[in-house]
Amino acid sequence: MTTQMIVRIDPDLKAKVNNFAKVEGKSLSEVVRELLEEYVKTRDIDSYIGNLWDRIGGKLASSGVGPKDVKSVIRDVRTKH
Repeated sequence: MTTQMIVRIDPDLKAKVNNFAKVEGKSLSEVVRELLEEYVKTRDIDSYIGNLWDRIGGKLASSGVGPKDVKSVIRDVRTKH
């Protein structure tokens, strides 16, 4: 379920955003929702760390590294840095 939010902005800014949204085939509400989702996403450390672990895990798996190889991979990385 969605809820409404009232935001006060400059009329010129609203008109510009509305025009950009129309060009993209979106409503003003869709643009605002996307912006708010992106705002939260960039500040949500749990989500960021979760995505980071997923990317690291994917790279390791695609390289053929398994759970038994983790200690040696960590040792190799630490040695290089």
